[in-house]
Formats: sequence, structure tokens, C-alpha cells
Amino acid sequence: MNINTFDKLQYDDLKEIVKSYCVSGLGKKLIDKLKPSENLDVVEKRLSETSEGKTLLELSGHIPLEGVFNVDHIMENVEKGIVLDPEDLTIICNFLRGCRKIKEFMNGKEFYAPTLSAYANSITEFKFIEEEIELSIRGSLVDSNASKELKKIRRLIESTEGKIKEKLDKFLKNNSNKTYIQEFFISKRNDRWTIPIKAAYKNLVSGTIVEVSSKGSTVFIEPSTISRYTTELIELKSEEAVEEYKILSYLTSFIFDNLRKIKMDIEVIGEYDMIFAKAKYSEAIDGIKPKINDYGYINIVKGKHPLLKGEVIPLDFNIGRDYRTLIITGPNAGGKTVVLKTVGILTLAVQSGLHIPAKEETEISVFENIFVDIGDNQSIENSLSTFSSHVKNLADIINSSNKSTLILCDEIGSGTEPNEGAGLAIAILEEFYHKGCITVATTHYGEIKNFSEAHKDFQNAAMQFKSETLEPLYKLIIGKSGESNALWISKKMGIKDSILEKAKNYIENKDYNFNLVRESKIKVKKVEDENARDEKCYEFKVGDKVLLMDYKESGIVYKEKDNFNNIIVLYKGEFIEVNEKRIKLEIKAEDLYPEGYDLNSLFVSFSERKLERDIKRGSKKALKKIQKEIRNRQ
Repeated sequence: MNINTFDKLQYDDLKEIVKSYCVSGLGKKLIDKLKPSENLDVVEKRLSETSEGKTLLELSGHIPLEGVFNVDHIMENVEKGIVLDPEDLTIICNFLRGCRKIKEFMNGKEFYAPTLSAYANSITEFKFIEEEIELSIRGSLVDSNASKELKKIRRLIESTEGKIKEKLDKFLKNNSNKTYIQEFFISKRNDRWTIPIKAAYKNLVSGTIVEVSSKGSTVFIEPSTISRYTTELIELKSEEAVEEYKILSYLTSFIFDNLRKIKMDIEVIGEYDMIFAKAKYSEAIDGIKPKINDYGYINIVKGKHPLLKGEVIPLDFNIGRDYRTLIITGPNAGGKTVVLKTVGILTLAVQSGLHIPAKEETEISVFENIFVDIGDNQSIENSLSTFSSHVKNLADIINSSNKSTLILCDEIGSGTEPNEGAGLAIAILEEFYHKGCITVATTHYGEIKNFSEAHKDFQNAAMQFKSETLEPLYKLIIGKSGESNALWISKKMGIKDSILEKAKNYIENKDYNFNLVRESKIKVKKVEDENARDEKCYEFKVGDKVLLMDYKESGIVYKEKDNFNNIIVLYKGEFIEVNEKRIKLEIKAEDLYPEGYDLNSLFVSFSERKLERDIKRGSKKALKKIQKEIRNRQ
């Protein structure tokens, strides 16, 4: 498998849908890592797990995975020796409770889900850790009941804070202080108890300035009457922090001591989350567990592309038993590419352990490799680079494929001259076939269709459409090649039968008509155009001097035009073939040479002509010369 296959077949989009059914990051993480397996036993196991999960959902209606979070980051901190805070300990507690509940849920489910029940045996329960955390943590704080010492310290803190408030209340109620006070309430600033004092009287109040208001009109002073209690409170708070740390460290040590077992729980719960997500997805699409094999046989019965929405026409498709290569023809926008993508994504889904939207009779093969060559819509300017990229992709596929390979090619050989494209496509399809690959390809080329009809292990198929409305039906008919839709559509659009008959003849026989247009059908100017017309109708003769338009130089006609309107011209001592449209008459032979002139002399040297005459009259000297040349060649 490669990234191009996953991208073109939208494999990651399918995984995103499945991920939406996970209840935690643990399952999502595993689905992110999920890849199709090439091992038949692994695929069977994955599919069975999904089936068991679906059965449990149908029987129970609910899987107790509440409180299951991704706690990997918390466990990493524990491994580093970091003492966990109350929030993290609460998350761990919820996670361990979730593990215990899923283990209890799976108890007694061996008959319905033997594999999933066996996984529960690997879960270790830590009820004592749950109880310790629940006893010691309330919300995001360490509870006072966590230890006798903490309870004692907090009572002293409460008592000291009460004394501070009592002293401050007396300060507020003292008439001698009313002039200094800005507002009559106790304010806690920077964890210290203060009274708001007017800035103008700050030097008249005994105490410590803790803070100044933004406008500077008010200062918050901690009166000296409570300084002794404030110092005492700071010491108690320090003792409280130390005791809380001891309790958190104590609880964290339980996690550290059972790190390996808790990590095992994390792995099992992650597997459960992923498997039940697959099961929920199967329920949502009314999916089935198909039969599987590893010898290339695919039989899709009423299968649907899992990413298509709305009313999807189901696909009936098979390959790998009576033929190993399928050639699909049909009109543009008729669904050929959707067939390729449906076969591809359903195969990837099954090899990933996902159920698929199809009928029970469906069977899917497991492949080591799945390669696709499905192009994007490109502009005309990019056609050359597009063709090159497709050929490069096909070359890579050829080099990487083997007898356990599924190949999906869209419009194979397109993007270049039709004859070359068809020939190249057939040669590539043959190479895939002889490597033992299972190949599905779409094409417009009649030559490929004809080759497929003649090959015993190839098969044609066609996409149907309504003849009356040209509306595609998105239905694949195997064993039938697509008809000449271009001619049929042209007839519907009003092209005359006589033209269509000619077109059909040209397609089948290449018997083109080169007759020139009748003069009565051409409107020309009186003088210039009549001359041009005479020149256009002129039949070039041997000996005519002509201008070669491509070279802008003159040559002599050696052979008159053939059936393809090509003429052989002597140019700079060489005979070249030129279409009559690319030469222009300069001087006719009859105006260039006297009557009875031997035109052959234009093309044969004097020595060659003399030797030919000597041979004809039986010259011994000429015969010896020829014999000498023969001996020299030997």
C-alpha cells in the first residue's frame, strides 16, 4: 500500500468517519495508526472482532466506556517522577473505574463474543486505588480527611483566619479609624488580609501597605494588630502545602508501582474503543462481514461506496475467477471511476477490519498491494505533464506489483495520440496480467476493447445509460462492451445518417475519401482565386520543380502522389516524402525540359547511366567492373 492509494481512494476520510464513533482519544489514536493488513488471518480476526462488537451492541444497547480518557500524557509524567495534581488523579480514578466496569460488562459474554471477552482477562482492577483517590480528592482539591495531620492543620488555619477577621472587624468599628477608611470592608489582597485606607492617611495607620489602587486614591493596608496572626497563618499554609504534597505523592506512588499493568489496561481499553467504534459504524451503514480469500477473487453483491451520500446505486461486480482483467467502457460521467473507487475502498475497508455496505454473498480478496492510477481533471495545457505523470505512476506500479496485487486504472493510455495510447495501454495491461495481478481498467479506446474480447482471461464490461435521455444509470454490466455512444449521441443530436455511415466505415475500415470538393461548391475571386484553384487542382508530375514550404527551397518531383496524397521529391541529393499540401509548383516539367528529354537522368548520375548502357550492349569491361565490386563486398 502507498500514500497515493490511500489519497485517491479517500481511505483517511473513511477512517475519520469511524473515529467519530470513538468515546476517547485512545480509540481515535489507534484508528489514526490503522492500516490495511495483507495477512488473511489478521483480517479475519479484525472482522470477527467487529462482528462480536456489533452483536454486543445489539444485545446490550450500550457499552460502558464512560470515564475512559486518553491518559497517556499523565502516565508519562508518572514515569518522569512527577507528582500528580488532584485533577490528574481524578482522571486516573475515572479511567480505572471505566476499566473495571468494562471488565464486569464482558464477564459472561464468552458465548456471544469469545475474542472480546478474552481481552477483558488482561484488564487489572485497581479498586483500592480508586477508593484511595476518592477518599483523598474532592473535585480539584485534596480533602481534609485525606490525613489526620492535614485535618489538624486546616482547623488551625481556620481558627487563625477567624482571629484575623475578628481583629479587622474591631479596626473597622473603631470610631478613631473612620476618617482613614476608604471603604468599610475586609479585602484579601495577595493572600493577605487588608483594609482599604485613603491614600492621604496611609502614614497615620500602623501596618504594611500590600497594594495600591489603580488611581492611587486607595491603599490596602494590613494593620499591625494582625501581623502576628498573619505570620502564623503563613507558617500553617506552608505546613498545609507540605502535607498535601505528601498525600499526592502517596497516591501517585500507587500509580507508579502499577505502571506496567495500568499501561496494559490502557492498551486493552484503546482496542475496545476502536473495535466498538467499528461496530457502531457497521450498525450505522447496515454493514456485513464479507467472506474473504487471498487468491484474488472479488465478488461484490449490491455493494455501495461508503463515502457517497444520498440514493446510491448498488454495484454488482466480480473478478478473479473466470477472468483476471476487466475492461470497463461507457460514456463520460457514467460511473466508471466510481466503480474503481468502490472496489478499492471496500477492499481497503475489509483489510482494516471494517464491515462494508453490501449483501451477505459478498466476498473480498486480501491483497499485499493495491495500486491506483486515477487522474485528476487537468487543463489542456497540462496534458503532456499529466500523461508523463500517469506513465511514471504506471512504471512504478509495474516495478512493485506481484501476484497478490490489485490494480485500478482510470482511462489507461489516455492523454496522448490514440493509436500510441491504445498500444501502450494494451502492452501495460499484458504486463500486469503476466505478473499475476488482478486488474480493473476503464477506457474509451476501441482497440483495448477488441483486445479484451479476443483474450481468454480478459473480460469487457459496460456502464449503462438511458438511450432516450442519455442519462447515466451507474450500473455495470459485465460481459458486454460499451456501444459506440458517440455515433448514437450524434444521431440523437441531428447528424445525418449518411455522415454517420461514413464515420462508421472510417472507424472500421480506415477507408477515407480523398476526393476534392466540387468547384461549384467553392466561391472564389475572379482572378487570383481562379489561379489558386488551378494550382490546387494541379496533379504534380515527375520532373516538376516545386517549392518545399517547410524548407523554403526547391526540389524535383521523383514520384507522383500515392493514396495518401504523399509525393517523393529529390531534395539536396536525397529522396524525401512530402504531402502535396506542403509543396508549391514553381515550374512544370514540360516547361522546364525539351520534348523527349530523359527525366530519369535527373535522378541518376552520368556514370550510373553509362554503366547501365554498357551492360545492356554486353560490354566485357562493364561486366568485369561489376564482378570486381561483388568480390570487394565479400
